Amino acid sequence: MVNQIIIGSDHGGYRLKNEIITHLKNLGYEISDLGCYSTESCDYPIIAKDVAEEVLANKCKGILVCGTGIGMSIAANRYEGIRASHCTDTFTARMTRAHNDSNILCLGERITGTGLALDIVDIWIKTEFEGGRHQKRINLIDERI
Repeated sequence: MVNQIIIGSDHGGYRLKNEIITHLKNLGYEISDLGCYSTESCDYPIIAKDVAEEVLANKCKGILVCGTGIGMSIAANRYEGIRASHCTDTFTARMTRAHNDSNILCLGERITGTGLALDIVDIWIKTEFEGGRHQKRINLIDERI
């Protein structure tokens, strides 16, 4: 089990981020919250950068939340070594870990209810990367074919 989770949001994901933090702390995870810290407007690419850099430096998992999850996933995937996955259901959460070794989960507060979001988080965190033929594909991504 990964004990440390790096998390961040913009103003559009602030409330869901706090729900996720409470949930994960109750499960015993160590959480590093890199912002934002209110619903005041802020720029999601800055938060995505901070979380991506910490995930890479600490070799752990991260979660990013914005209004839709899309902007965060686009911004985070700009960083070499990051495989940020925008998930809106539990199946894609499981598959993105099992087949893609996703290291950042991106969620949208405005499109995913809290109950479903927490289920997605649980499945995403607990699912192990299968490796094997999937590792070859990760290597191709890393080689930027």
